[in-house]
Amino acid sequence: MLKSIHPLIGPELLHALAAMGHGDEIVLVDANFPATSVASETVLGQPLRLDGVDVVEAARIVLSLLPLDAFVDDPAVVMQVVGDATAVPEVVALLQKIVEEAHGQALPLKAIERFDFYARAKQAFAVVATSERRLYGNIILKKGVIPPP
Repeated sequence: MLKSIHPLIGPELLHALAAMGHGDEIVLVDANFPATSVASETVLGQPLRLDGVDVVEAARIVLSLLPLDAFVDDPAVVMQVVGDATAVPEVVALLQKIVEEAHGQALPLKAIERFDFYARAKQAFAVVATSERRLYGNIILKKGVIPPP
């Protein structure tokens, strides 16, 4: 246990978040996401696990430490619903609120096609597998910077 660090952020996830640099991405995924195969192509090479945690809580705890990139148009990306690119699943609406709370201002989530999401996830620093059962509970977060005081 560490002061001010959420107890669900274990040593592997804490290390990954600290090792990421500006512009690196972390992917938080639901239980149906092919986490192991996608993560095999990431910087870490294997998924990190947050068993028993849904993706909304995972986003909340990761964003308690991770600044979002303010220099890009899409620091938070979700997967489009197959067959209905304009649909906003409940879990995505909840993720939208978490991202905006962490960012401190409005920040629309960009939705990209399923296979484009997989391709982008393979380029990430890490994939975090959650126990999220709601479909489309996946989000890519791009790390920003913490300015000097």
